[in-house]
Amino acid sequence: MAAAAVVDASPGKDVVAEGLLDLLKPAIQQLDLHVHSVRESQVELREHIDNLATELCRINEHQKVALDLDPYVKKLLNARRRVVLVNNILQNAQERLRRLNHNVAKETARRKTMLEASGVFTSRSPSDSGFSMKLC
Repeated sequence: MAAAAVVDASPGKDVVAEGLLDLLKPAIQQLDLHVHSVRESQVELREHIDNLATELCRINEHQKVALDLDPYVKKLLNARRRVVLVNNILQNAQERLRRLNHNVAKETARRKTMLEASGVFTSRSPSDSGFSMKLC
């Protein structure tokens, strides 16, 4: 009963909210794809840093001249640590985006169901509603 009152009291709000959800969903999905590609490249970078550090250690062991590569190996390992840290941050951000995208889809479905049940919702395109928004 309360849900019907909310739908009847604010059909304009629901349409605006649904429009905003439809507007944000592609941006969230695109951002998620970009985060995923950055994470993949960071994993590749981390592997390259590991290989380079291993190679420098091997070269250092086989050198007849005492060349101290330890500071460079330490710098590489420090860079690797930072890459792993950024990767963890990106992974957390991607997980939040995934949950947000899921919640947007769930809320959109819930609102459509409520509107259809109350008889307010008709399947019109946004251009039929008289409301238009120009994006730059």
